[in-house]
Formats: sequence, C-alpha cells, structure tokens
Amino acid sequence: MLHVASDTGHPYPLIDKPLHIIRRFAVPSLAQLLLRGALAVPFWMSGVLKWQGFLQLNDTAIYLFTDEFKLHLPGGPYAYPAPEIMAFLSGCAEIVLPILLVLGLGARFAGVGLLLMTCVIQLTVPEGWPVHVTWAAMAFAIVTWGPGKIAIDHWFTQRLRKAATSPD
Repeated sequence: MLHVASDTGHPYPLIDKPLHIIRRFAVPSLAQLLLRGALAVPFWMSGVLKWQGFLQLNDTAIYLFTDEFKLHLPGGPYAYPAPEIMAFLSGCAEIVLPILLVLGLGARFAGVGLLLMTCVIQLTVPEGWPVHVTWAAMAFAIVTWGPGKIAIDHWFTQRLRKAATSPD
C-alpha cells in the first residue's frame, strides 16, 4: 500500500484532519487556564468551609486541627503544633491561593503554596494519595510551565517587556 504524504507531511492524510481540529482547540493557554481552575476548586471549597466571617474561623476548623488531624510521620501520628494558628493559616491559604491561581496573578507562587499544602495534606490523610498526587501534578505543572497567556501574570510580563524595549 502506498502512503502519500499530506500537506503537513503526515503519511496518513485521514489522520491530519482530526489532528488539525484538535490542535485548534487544544491550545496550551486554554489548557493552563483549565488546569489552574481545576486545582483551585478543591482548595477554595475547603477554605470556604473554615470561615464564619471575615478573618474569623468557625469552631469546626479549629476542632479539626486540634482533635482530628494528625501528622503521620515516623513514630507518629503526631498532633499539629499550634492548631489554632495552623487552622488560620490553612484557611487563609485555601482562600487566597486559589484566587491568585484563577486570576493568574503570582500563579507560580500560588502553585508552590498549593504544592506544599498538598504535601502536608498527604501527611495528614495518607490514604488520600490518589487525589493528592493529582493535585501535586497539577501544581507542579503550573509551577513548571507558568499560568499561560490567559493570566494577569502574562499581561504584566508583556507590559514590562514593552516598557523595557521602548525608548524614553
């Protein structure tokens, strides 16, 4: 059977059409936006449940860090140190970092924060590793490849480059 290369050089012309359609919609910037949103959702949902007012944790959040959550380290499990502070910091991070991530503002910083939180969550709930490894992979991808073109970070970077290259 003779294979004739298409315009794109692919030896199977019947595959070229679907690949072209996929490439039109599967653009990296859209994938990065969806990735940021997908990672933000579970942390935001958890964060919202910890608050009963502005900078006021609910009793459940404090109870979880005081009595329920334990760090599963060798020789443990161990109670969280300063559980009220840990609950407050966790609640703040679970609200602020997802917002930054969705906006694409300091997205790599937010990705590092959520990656570190995921590591602590894994130490707290070791049986949740299938979900945690997914969160870690998403956070690592954001840290590695950045937020993409649909992000405030990209807009700022473009503005800074333009200002640096324009003669004054």
